[in-house]
Amino acid sequence: MSLPGHVQFGDVLLGPGTPYRWQTISGWEDSPGLDSGTVARSDAHGAYPGRLLAQPRTITLDGLVLRGEPGAMGTIVRHLAAATGPGDDELPLVVKLDGSEPLMCWARCLRRTIPVGHSGYPVGVVVGGALQFEATDPRRYTVVEQRVEGQLPRPEPGLDWHLDPGPESLLYPLDFGAPGATGALSVLNAGDADAHPLIAFRGPVDRPSLTNVGTGQTIEYDIALAVDDELLVDTGAGTVTLNSTASRLYTVTSRSTPEQLFTLAPGATSLLFRAAPGSIDPRAAVIMRWRSAYW
Repeated sequence: MSLPGHVQFGDVLLGPGTPYRWQTISGWEDSPGLDSGTVARSDAHGAYPGRLLAQPRTITLDGLVLRGEPGAMGTIVRHLAAATGPGDDELPLVVKLDGSEPLMCWARCLRRTIPVGHSGYPVGVVVGGALQFEATDPRRYTVVEQRVEGQLPRPEPGLDWHLDPGPESLLYPLDFGAPGATGALSVLNAGDADAHPLIAFRGPVDRPSLTNVGTGQTIEYDIALAVDDELLVDTGAGTVTLNSTASRLYTVTSRSTPEQLFTLAPGATSLLFRAAPGSIDPRAAVIMRWRSAYW
């Protein structure tokens, strides 16, 4: 998709240059409904403020127009029906309204309306259709996923003073060797909603942890990872798996924050990758993947 007005759901593209045009989209730029945890005060006026949790987002494409060659409308309708049928899995729904970056969510099509008239099919035009989608995660995301990688802290090798001086010791600029690692990562959530990152710890490393410098929140796991091991933390789903198969959620330490609370707030976030004392192998790494999130 590349043009303003394009909407893509799974494999079907709607908008300019396609057989499917639409007029309005509702629920896309609207704020989602909220469940309020506010509790009325029993001894005074007012209430105790509680958490506000967003409900699923409902998105509706109205004024759907289908155009095709006379006699070929059935094929066009069948293609749309196959792409928007009921399913258990949510698919990417990408919307590009203008020249700015498109946004996406994961959704399912709940309802499809295609008016059938004796005059529309023969001439290849059907008007007044609609598609309704539901996204259980109401946030919208950038299409491009960002990625950052960090290693455990290690010192710089420093300047080689050439114990056996030779002509090469006078060469400038002086070579201080490859820079060391600090274990620090900097990430940017350019949106206006908290984002849940995917975090992968790769061995060899013992008791890996990642700390949000600004909030002090830490995720830490009492586990020793071998050189080919990967511990994947899905902060959105709240899962911790070793090598994509076995759950290791039980390895969480007492100082660790619940995974679903370890989010990236809008703006820049600084993080620190650490491990148990003595765990300094330069092959150990943490990899974070995320998308900027928008309400």
